[in-house]
Amino acid sequence: MTEAQTFEFELVSPERKLMAEPARMVVIPGEEGEFGVLPNHSALMASIRPGVVEAHLRENDDPVRIFIAGGFADVTATNCTILAEEAVNVDDLDQVDLEQNVRNLTEDLGMVEGDADKSRVENKLNLAKARLDAVTGSLSA
Repeated sequence: MTEAQTFEFELVSPERKLMAEPARMVVIPGEEGEFGVLPNHSALMASIRPGVVEAHLRENDDPVRIFIAGGFADVTATNCTILAEEAVNVDDLDQVDLEQNVRNLTEDLGMVEGDADKSRVENKLNLAKARLDAVTGSLSA
């Protein structure tokens, strides 16, 4: 694969740099919808919603799927850098634990009082649902 067919891709979370290698394409869950990045992409900065980043690194390989809890993407013609609030490989997420977490948070939401507490639990629930969606491949309502 020639350099013209790839660009430098970095995925960074507060804990560590998860990836730094050439990519053929990266699909990013932007706030306005998913968008793909290819070599020679127009420059842009975008907010990212919780979801799955798919990094297509080598031809004929499955994409690397990483759940991110939001953040920002900085794209140029030769680079794509994602600064994620939290990032974890989708294969490391446990569906049973996530389903239990969603049930617990749904129950908590019914018991909390006050707008601030309700908002905090709703945010946690939405993030838990996004993680579960990453594992199951479905989209929560």
